[in-house]
Amino acid sequence: MPVIIELALPATEFQLGQILATEGEGKITLKTMVPLGGRSVPFFHATDHVREKFEARVRDHPTVSNLYVVSSHNAETLYGLDWKMDTEGFFNSVLTVDGHILEATGGQDTWVFQIRFRTHDALSEFQKDCFESDIPVDIRRIYNPTKPDAGPWYGLTAPQRETLMYAVEMGYYALPRQISTQEIANEFDISDQAASERLRRAIDMLVANTLLLTASDT
Repeated sequence: MPVIIELALPATEFQLGQILATEGEGKITLKTMVPLGGRSVPFFHATDHVREKFEARVRDHPTVSNLYVVSSHNAETLYGLDWKMDTEGFFNSVLTVDGHILEATGGQDTWVFQIRFRTHDALSEFQKDCFESDIPVDIRRIYNPTKPDAGPWYGLTAPQRETLMYAVEMGYYALPRQISTQEIANEFDISDQAASERLRRAIDMLVANTLLLTASDT
């Protein structure tokens, strides 16, 4: 039975957190980690107000071979990162048991992760590895989203949930469409791009934590 864990981890306690450390109120959102040629390539969003110093600091890190811009829109930039990942540590503990990072956000001090494991045994192995490796994870909750009482929002953040519910209620997914993405953006005082991305991520999270989990049990 698949299970999801939500945990917090100091940025100084794992390699990618050290690489992507920001100053002040800057935030980094990890979008995904794509396995390519035996390595995991992170893709992440950074707010533009941290961009110049942030890029220079990341490129100067000894484990980074390349930092590149995938896209940039309004006040956010999407980056890809080539790096030499530790053979030990937090990410290795996740990957060893085939864990999948659903969402991660962090900055100068703390990162918060939502990670899906295929079984409770895999989660136990991950927790054991963290304990034996002195990785100070702060477990906030563990739940199985296929159970009605395991967590009502299936991993969606409050903004994702509110935006998706508003879009459905106002007829964004109706035929013909009753409201535009720009009108949704205006409701939440965000950009059109941000509204589209929030809806995309909300649907991706909802499907990953319901339909895909259920399918993996059959």
